[in-house]
Amino acid sequence: MLEKFERIKLGHFPTPIEHLKNVSQHLDGPNIFIKRDDCTGLATGGNKTRKLEFLIPDAIKNKAELIVTVGAIQSNHARQTAAACSLKGLKCLVILEQRLKDPPDAYMNSGNVFLDKLLGAKIMLCPKNQDILEYSTKVVEDIKSKGTNVYFIPGGGSNSIGALGYVECFKEILEKNSKYNFTHIIHATGSSGTQAGLLAGKKYFKSQLQIIGISVRYEKKIQEEKVYNEAKKICEKLKCDVLDRSEVVAYDDYIGSGYGEPTDGMIEATNLLAKKEAILLDPVYSGKGFAGLIGLINQKKFTKEDNILFIHTGGAVSLSAYEWAFNK
Repeated sequence: MLEKFERIKLGHFPTPIEHLKNVSQHLDGPNIFIKRDDCTGLATGGNKTRKLEFLIPDAIKNKAELIVTVGAIQSNHARQTAAACSLKGLKCLVILEQRLKDPPDAYMNSGNVFLDKLLGAKIMLCPKNQDILEYSTKVVEDIKSKGTNVYFIPGGGSNSIGALGYVECFKEILEKNSKYNFTHIIHATGSSGTQAGLLAGKKYFKSQLQIIGISVRYEKKIQEEKVYNEAKKICEKLKCDVLDRSEVVAYDDYIGSGYGEPTDGMIEATNLLAKKEAILLDPVYSGKGFAGLIGLINQKKFTKEDNILFIHTGGAVSLSAYEWAFNK
């Protein structure tokens, strides 16, 4: 069924799976493995590469002259969208939203922001106290009124087209599961597309794997509803059974004071992976996601016989924009 959807190659797939032997021993809990979606290869990689492999051909099919997308200042999605556009000869405009309180200059100008510019994207900042979706809608309408054919990609590339990339990811996991016998998949969840795609993949391939999201932005009820609604659309697209609402699980205990705001748990998890496994997490998604995994292990949510697969969604290039958080 997936073969019927248009897709272009942007990344290196399948991404590797590695055993976090040192961290597993250190935490004295289940066996932990990591799927390296930080190694997709598109301008340092990340989970959005999978989504863009389906979104960019849809833009080309619609004869887009300009791709417009939105995100936070240190958006991994914006950087990967800029990279995909550069590769395919498309113009790119990213509209960025400042979500932190009093961020330093490094946050506003280094990391992903620098790479957005290096990759040729034009950057606009959403004015403070304006809703980014309302603002971006007005920007797109204005550009269209001047005769440019615009293709809008939502934040995180999260819609029923982009999320097909994570149905494909679930397929990759299943193809290796006879070797690993995973019991749970855990990952950071924000714009909803990654978790929705995984859940739709679970339903499409009739798997019993448990999927747990660690929310980095919204409270549990809101995040789970966002994921459920998106997953339903993907299931309809795939013509498979729709998942039950109870199958959508997202924990909201690891967000801290807000999206992109550093937490002690994120800093602990990022330091742990760097020092024990030489793997760099990111401050916004995978750092908080792995902090959630550590928290669930400490709460005895898993047995020592469980085999946990953590999906690294990328974004380590933003670490330089968060140096201040690690030096407090």
